[in-house]
Amino acid sequence: MSKARRRKEKSAQATDLTAYRHFGVKNMVELQKMPPVQRVVTGHDAAGRAIFVSEDFAQPQPIASAPADFLLMWTTATVPADNNDETDGRERDAGLTLNAGSVIRIVDMHPGSESPMHRTNSIDYGIVLSGAIELELDDGVTKTIEAGGIIIQRGTNHLWRNTTDAVCRIAFVLIEAPAYVHNGQPLPENKAE
Repeated sequence: MSKARRRKEKSAQATDLTAYRHFGVKNMVELQKMPPVQRVVTGHDAAGRAIFVSEDFAQPQPIASAPADFLLMWTTATVPADNNDETDGRERDAGLTLNAGSVIRIVDMHPGSESPMHRTNSIDYGIVLSGAIELELDDGVTKTIEAGGIIIQRGTNHLWRNTTDAVCRIAFVLIEAPAYVHNGQPLPENKAE
């Protein structure tokens, strides 16, 4: 490999790392270990038969609010979902959740990272695909969930913490729900977007 090409690749790698520097990440080695996520979308042809509509591979991208990478996989505008809606669910605007709808995303939590404390008006299903993550509730109690574990998050105030030296990959499905009502009052959302 020529010196010019090595410099160009090193420069590109440094540029990719810029977004992570304020979280203390010094190199891309750990971040590069996670494979891209395969997304396969099905639908129907003109005769009503099942078909593959699309297939792609994508890498989660850094977000500003936490030392994590997010990859939006799909959204629905309504619950229940409308399978006649031909919109590519990845193209719909979605924050952490989607009012009146649902969201599925992949989250890669970096080693040693922690999310802000937050609560959303949704029921969330978190499936730990690799690594381990610590879940802390607002009273300070924690549980560690390892690969293969599933979290059912029911509108509670919580944060995520990766206490390991490996990336933790989690698939999250978030479905809108009314706010939890305590003593006759709905608890407020606390979104850390």
